[in-house]
Amino acid sequence: MEKVPMLAEGYEKLTADLKLLRAERPKVVDAIEEARAHGDLSENAEYHAAKERQGQIEAQIAEIEDRVSRAQIIDPATLSGDRIIFGATVTLLDENDKPVTYQIVGQTESDAKRGRISYNSPLAKALIGKHVDDEIEVSVPSGDKFYLVKKIEFI
Repeated sequence: MEKVPMLAEGYEKLTADLKLLRAERPKVVDAIEEARAHGDLSENAEYHAAKERQGQIEAQIAEIEDRVSRAQIIDPATLSGDRIIFGATVTLLDENDKPVTYQIVGQTESDAKRGRISYNSPLAKALIGKHVDDEIEVSVPSGDKFYLVKKIEFI
């Protein structure tokens, strides 16, 4: 079983989402029962919508339970070293010597606007294992990007 690395923050968000979905379960069952009471199920839009929502909830619960059961919680503050790994906060210089900073996080925690990239992203894959002053090239939809690793932190 493959572990899913994530920060504690991502784990807490997943468990909160799971709690909300589990709380929604009885409400959907009630909606199905109410719709069923209206009679003919073949032309009952409320019944079909409630059944569809029930299927969505069950699928989401199963997916989140799987991730939670395989979670490997990593605290970047306990890490150290001179190479980029999961949890590292990396400052790069782009082609115009403009600094950009990213933290390598789990899939559920990624948010490029906040400088958090998934370890599965092309940039993170190119960064992992690199050291300060290493140059990297990343192929992205807008073309090839070049970066210089300037700083590696574990915060």
